[in-house]
Amino acid sequence: MPKLKLADLAEIRERARRTTSLREGAARVKLTLHMGTCGIAAGARKVLDAALREIEERDIKDVIVTTSGCAGLCSREPMATVEVAGEAPVKYVDLTEAKIKSILAVHIVGGKIVEPYALAVGSERAF
Repeated sequence: MPKLKLADLAEIRERARRTTSLREGAARVKLTLHMGTCGIAAGARKVLDAALREIEERDIKDVIVTTSGCAGLCSREPMATVEVAGEAPVKYVDLTEAKIKSILAVHIVGGKIVEPYALAVGSERAF
């Protein structure tokens, strides 16, 4: 393996900083990818990677990307929840890399729910 140069380390640091900033802080949108073992087995890692790439390529700054465990619907994995400030959360199911890119473009950037991929709108929490 070749030795790392200072420029290589700077690029690694910058890539880590960009990824970390997607996962921290206050933002307009929170995107949660459900990464239980069932989700991972169904392809959730590829969906997460596609979401992070798309956010970086589009230079979207107001989205927090996070992960959670199983959402309890193993047969509908991979799943994601989109929470836009001031709106009800939307749970998306049966995701692929192409579907998460569409969700980013249409829902997160454009503000319209992608109904064919949405399972539910609203919170499962009881108040």
